[in-house]
Amino acid sequence: MRAITIPEPGGPEALVWAEVPDPQPAEGEVLIEVAASAVNRADLLQRQGFYDPPPGASPYPGLECSGRIAAVGPGVHGWAVGDEVCALLAGGGYAEKVAVPAGQVLPLPPGVDLVTAAALPEVACTVWSNVFMIAHLRPGETLLVHGGASGIGTMAIQLAKAVGARVAVTAGGPEKLARCAELGADVLIDYREQDFVQEIRKATEGKGADVILDIIGAKYLQKNVKALAVAGRLAIIGLQGGVKAELNLAALIAKRAAITGTGLRARPVSEKSAIVAAVREHVWPLIGNGQVRPIVDRALPMTEAAEAHRILDASGHVGKVVLTV
Repeated sequence: MRAITIPEPGGPEALVWAEVPDPQPAEGEVLIEVAASAVNRADLLQRQGFYDPPPGASPYPGLECSGRIAAVGPGVHGWAVGDEVCALLAGGGYAEKVAVPAGQVLPLPPGVDLVTAAALPEVACTVWSNVFMIAHLRPGETLLVHGGASGIGTMAIQLAKAVGARVAVTAGGPEKLARCAELGADVLIDYREQDFVQEIRKATEGKGADVILDIIGAKYLQKNVKALAVAGRLAIIGLQGGVKAELNLAALIAKRAAITGTGLRARPVSEKSAIVAAVREHVWPLIGNGQVRPIVDRALPMTEAAEAHRILDASGHVGKVVLTV
């Protein structure tokens, strides 16, 4: 088969479409003939040499895919050759075929085509696991989403609104904020022009956000704690603003707040399978009835993966960038 390889870490030009050995499904795995994958920030880090795949995972980038099952490994039940699916991966989505544990595979949601479905697994699993399974966002609470126009952000807005929460977002510029508003965001904050701590306090009559979903990390840590409500929960899922920061623990204790940090890629298969099962139970029906939809900025051929990475680097997109095989 062919896959996007990274012979040497570097810029987008480091991505090379090359012939590689076919994967084989092991015990409990299925082999997917890939129709599409989607680009995530983690792929950019892997390309640069900063985010190696977990031991035993495919060396090729790509944390999600859609396609058709081409083979079923021993011990797999509930899936058959020819099934159209999408899947959460530890790697290998930028390829013509990928082997994946059966517990990380999802059927296509009703009304979603095969290519568009590639944009769903990573964002749906990330948002549901962090905002709902860990931070326990409840109806009537306020969620602050940093990067509201990103793939994660566009999914978080819709899921939070679907369960009856109020949503505030930060994004860069009026165009991105307008797209967030179209998806249901109630409070729109331009991080280039406004202080999100002041704006979220103003919008909540001084209370603050009950849950904050943060892709920035160190740069926003102290401000996020200030923006939290009493008993608020800060879920850190990205480090675009650095990895080290000082924190006034007295401020955290005074608010009885909680800070969590998670990633999906390196989790055990059992944990990822549990998240996937929860997404199938709770998120797929919302997609099926039209309350939630995947947001795809554009689709490019897999051979243009370098250009897709440049698009993400420039941060001009809204939603996901998809690569088709």
